Amino acid sequence: MPTVAKGDAMRGLAVFISDIRNCKSKEAEQKRINKELANIRSKFKGDKTLDGYSKKKYVCKLLFIFLLGHDIDFGHMEAVNLLSSNKYTEKQIGYLFISVLVNTESELIRLIIQAIKNDLFTRNPVHICLALQCIANIGSKEMAEALAPEIPKLIVSGETLDAVKQSACLCLLRLFRTSPETVPSGEWTQRVGHLLNDQHLGVVTSATSLIHTLAQKTPEDFRQCVQLAISRLSRIVTSSYTDLQDYTYYFVPAPWLSVKLLRLLQVYPPPEDPAMRGRLNECLETILNKAQEPPKSKKVQHSNAKNAVLFEAINLIIHHDTEPTLLVRACNQLGQFLQHRETNLRYLALESMCLLASSEFSHEAVKKHMDTVITALKTERDVSVRQRAVDLLYGMCDKSNAEEIVAEMLSYLETADYSIREEMVLKVAILAEKYPVDYTWYVDTILNLIRIAGDYVSDEVWYRVIQIVINRDDVQGYAAKVVFEALQAPACHENMVKVGGYILGEFGNLIAGDQRSSPMVQFQLLHSKYHLCSAPTRGLLLSTYIKFINLFPEIKGQLQDVLRNNNNLQNADAELQQRAIEYLQLSTVASQDVLATVLEEMPPFPERESSILAKLKKKKPNVSDIEVKEGKKSSNPPTLNNSAANTPEATPVSAPVPVMAAAPAPAPVQSASDDLLGLSAGPAAAAVPVTNNFAAPAAPAGGGGLLVDVFDTPPAQNNVSSALAPQAEDNFFNMAGETAPSGDASATELDGRFAIKNNGVLFENELLQIGVKAEYKGNLGRLGLFYGNKTSYPFQFFTPTVSCPGELASALNVQTKPLDVNTVEGGAQVQQIINVECIADFLDAPILSIKFSYSGSMQQINLMLPVMLNKFFEPVEMDATTFFNRWKQLNSPGQEEQKIFKATYPINQDNSRTKLLGFGFGLLDGVDPNPDNFVGAGIIKAQSSQVGCLLRLEPNMQAQMYRLTLRTSSNSVTTRLADLLLKLF
Repeated sequence: MPTVAKGDAMRGLAVFISDIRNCKSKEAEQKRINKELANIRSKFKGDKTLDGYSKKKYVCKLLFIFLLGHDIDFGHMEAVNLLSSNKYTEKQIGYLFISVLVNTESELIRLIIQAIKNDLFTRNPVHICLALQCIANIGSKEMAEALAPEIPKLIVSGETLDAVKQSACLCLLRLFRTSPETVPSGEWTQRVGHLLNDQHLGVVTSATSLIHTLAQKTPEDFRQCVQLAISRLSRIVTSSYTDLQDYTYYFVPAPWLSVKLLRLLQVYPPPEDPAMRGRLNECLETILNKAQEPPKSKKVQHSNAKNAVLFEAINLIIHHDTEPTLLVRACNQLGQFLQHRETNLRYLALESMCLLASSEFSHEAVKKHMDTVITALKTERDVSVRQRAVDLLYGMCDKSNAEEIVAEMLSYLETADYSIREEMVLKVAILAEKYPVDYTWYVDTILNLIRIAGDYVSDEVWYRVIQIVINRDDVQGYAAKVVFEALQAPACHENMVKVGGYILGEFGNLIAGDQRSSPMVQFQLLHSKYHLCSAPTRGLLLSTYIKFINLFPEIKGQLQDVLRNNNNLQNADAELQQRAIEYLQLSTVASQDVLATVLEEMPPFPERESSILAKLKKKKPNVSDIEVKEGKKSSNPPTLNNSAANTPEATPVSAPVPVMAAAPAPAPVQSASDDLLGLSAGPAAAAVPVTNNFAAPAAPAGGGGLLVDVFDTPPAQNNVSSALAPQAEDNFFNMAGETAPSGDASATELDGRFAIKNNGVLFENELLQIGVKAEYKGNLGRLGLFYGNKTSYPFQFFTPTVSCPGELASALNVQTKPLDVNTVEGGAQVQQIINVECIADFLDAPILSIKFSYSGSMQQINLMLPVMLNKFFEPVEMDATTFFNRWKQLNSPGQEEQKIFKATYPINQDNSRTKLLGFGFGLLDGVDPNPDNFVGAGIIKAQSSQVGCLLRLEPNMQAQMYRLTLRTSSNSVTTRLADLLLKLF
């Protein structure tokens, strides 16, 4: 910058500042300021011939007064006038005043923008830099819209000086962060990457900051920068600190630039070019090696700079997760920091090791530091470091060390900070369920958890232990025994009362043979807690009492006395009052057989993914998933859920639903599938165990069932589910297999179930699950596609596209709403809406093509969307005369299609009726003389035409065969509908 000439020194400003400093009181200072303001106001109003120097001096005084805390309501126009001066000091003061005092809503903003434009178009680099700094300081949307298109020209111009390029990059970065939509895209995005090769490291540093931010939004536009960034990084890390003297900070060459380049590389997957990948790995190895060298300085700045580069390099190694050697080396390097005297380094080491624990390559190396981490958990003074230690213990836990880690976390929980107790409770509950030593250990752990930190145990935790106890016959007696013992403690948490009440109500008879836990003892123990509990818990205990009446008739009188108590019958809480009245009446009127039926043991809960993990992710979205470390070894690690389901003694989920479950099941918790999609069919759907006839289809093996629970019910308008007779839905789903296509990267033919079902899992493999939810009306359709990431790693560059091959493009109009993001985070889902319009009848289906990057490798999946011709069906009602008249009219060649075929599934009248209704036909009862035959009518709605369709289906029960006759007004439609219907029967 130019130096300030000696004559430019403002003596009047210096005198004014001196006077202010010499004021003895606030009143004297205010008096001096008021006098100066009056003088400046008179000069601005009265003297029209003020020169630039005087304006500059008075504007400086106003700026100083503003900095003292006083309001300034004039002088803005004079500051704007200074912008047109050719003198550096005057222009500088003008820009300074505007940056500090001008509001973005000011009427002068347009004048300021024009003055800035004038300076941007000059050839004076000093004026250009002043203008750019002002734009960056204000950064309003209006200023961004007016000036953003001009700034990229300065960045890529070959005539621009280095200082200007630096300012222009940082200015554009500021505008992009303020208003991303105002920054134009174009040719300059391809050219700006070459600044990474600029000789001036200041330009490279500024350009890297800009490119990193832009690449996060549109990574494809800057993909060519990866090679340039690796090349520049290689030159920096292999250079000596003496080679880059101007940019060496305490013997560390260009640390800020190195960190920015490493962060830029984290936006992209590992390079596919082996040479570039090898060069990048060499850079990372060099950084790890330099971190091991003796320090060249004892000053803290040296270690800070060196460690900043090291930690960013480790983050890149973790991001790529492809080099086992580097991952293990990074883990060992971080292990040295776990006992470092500097708290910040211990914190960062723990945080980075949490990420390493999720990698299958470095998980075992992380486990070696378990004792050190446990020591840190017990001895660290800083709560944030202790919290990171908890996160790391959670991340490194597996079958081999689960018992020790859970024990240590429970031990620490008794003295843990209140701020982290709830999170620790969730993590202990997840680990106990995920890696159980046995089921008795799991029950002991959860009960111990409730005892230690009852206030922080959420409902999801005690719901879960009850579900597992009910589903496991071999642990029910033990659970009843230990909750009975736990309830005997003088100070018993309410959550323990809930668990005890529920389990004893179901399985108290298993321990009633011991006099120490006889029925009366159990009742008295529970009732001693009754008056201390909240209304919901009292309601649960009343349900336990009515269960006791069924289990232990010998104490029926004492239990009825409690129900008859005025405190219950006349309780202000309507729920308690209703329960007491109804339970009392039920116990009085019903016979013992009726009671045994109504109050029978609760059936097993449907096996579904634990909701505790979903709650933890909601509380802490960046928590490392404990499944990740086994992700490439086994896609379905054992849990209490699937281990119960896979063992011979596991109780199936097909027990009948009781007429009344007096002891209500724990309120249903949204499963991970519900949390993932946000499409829960309602809380009641998960609350009651289901029978075989209406069982939700099993999730695909290894899939985890992200979407199945949400999509197992067909749309209400088709009334498919409600119309199913007993055993009908089994056959209905078996038609095409309820499990989604999995494993293959493409599907060349549609799943037959989608002919009569609008919702379902379209595709699933170990990485991705795709669900579809559709609705149709007339010739219009709307599909919601839900892409669920089943891993804990993000899908980058996630790009789904829909195409209509061949003649389908003229028959079907498909409009796809692009995704708002191109990255699907681990465990997350994104939704895409597709609108469909039927122009004419068609045969093929649109193709959904999905491309994304996972762990550095590109994935591609091609699927057929479930858009079939019958989706645009509308049922038609008509009498017999009308039907046969139209039937006779459709007698031209090609208008009729008749098929006689063997039944693929057992013939069932109700089942067949359901399928035809789901297909879209309106069934006409009483038209066919044979009541076993089906007659239907409908219209295919298209924009260009409407195709009438008539159907007659004749089942032969004895021969297990069908005769299907279709007549339509379009030859191609007849054939297509016949082919679709054949797959249903």
